[in-house]
Amino acid sequence: MGWTKEQLLARLQELQIDFSKYEHPVVLTVEAQAKYVGHMKGALSKNLFLKDKKQRFYIVSALTETKVDLKVLSQRLGLGKGGIRMAPEEALGEILQVPLGCVTPFALVNESARHVSLLLDQGFKNHECCFFHPLSNDSSIALNVRDLDKFLNSIGKTPAYVDLEANPAVGKDQPPDLAMLVPSDVKILAETPEKQGSSQGSEKNHISVNNQPTAVTVAKAVKPSTASTKEKSPGAVHLSISYADPDKFVEEILEKTRTTVLAEITEENIEKHRDQLATMISNSISKQLGLELKNISTIFKNTAYTEGFKAGIHHQPRRL
Repeated sequence: MGWTKEQLLARLQELQIDFSKYEHPVVLTVEAQAKYVGHMKGALSKNLFLKDKKQRFYIVSALTETKVDLKVLSQRLGLGKGGIRMAPEEALGEILQVPLGCVTPFALVNESARHVSLLLDQGFKNHECCFFHPLSNDSSIALNVRDLDKFLNSIGKTPAYVDLEANPAVGKDQPPDLAMLVPSDVKILAETPEKQGSSQGSEKNHISVNNQPTAVTVAKAVKPSTASTKEKSPGAVHLSISYADPDKFVEEILEKTRTTVLAEITEENIEKHRDQLATMISNSISKQLGLELKNISTIFKNTAYTEGFKAGIHHQPRRL
């Protein structure tokens, strides 16, 4: 049984996260949601639930106006042109544990979604607040990016903000810039038999996104442009910069540990566990941070490889 809307909102309050909640009828598209909250300050979001050929899953959370080209995104992740597509419908219930139309970053609060990678639109940072469904599409909540990050850190997810419209070249001398965001863990959902070409065919067997019909969310092609590549690729992803610095790498580990410890020290846990509180917190750290620290270490290793690769390309020794 996944988290409920009420449990999520209570969790946000425990974390002292400021948010505004707006009740409305069930909505399945951004246009429908906009009728109720579109006139308020804040950005609406669309959320793609994707999978790759190795059964690894991703949520791409973007502004509604952001064009997301899945072929380009797949290449930037190092998965090839057709390596990523919409996740099958059964994955919603088995992994995210939310109904259709309720995919948002908040779904990662469920234990079954711990392995799902999250890519956030860097455009969110340009808005005062952003709207998301709180695990149920009969209401919307508005919160700012800092509080969204606070929530994600509390569940062991490092926020990764990406320029989703960037189209940097990928090749022998230019490694995929988002490869560090590919989950490094084992697959969760068993592969279901599919006919050849099904990834481009029947839409009814694939999940669209929160608030977006499938035909709209999947394919808004972005043609490669030399000019746009030069402008956008340097800031395409902001994660590798910090992981290239050992000091910041250590700070990231310490921050995750602090966040996990503080999240467990609640009045309820103190009252419930009392003398066993230290043991409970220790077990929680092992459970929540074990896999996450492994993933961070993998990212650090991959970043070090990428930085070394670039250095080797751009600083060739002179031949005598």
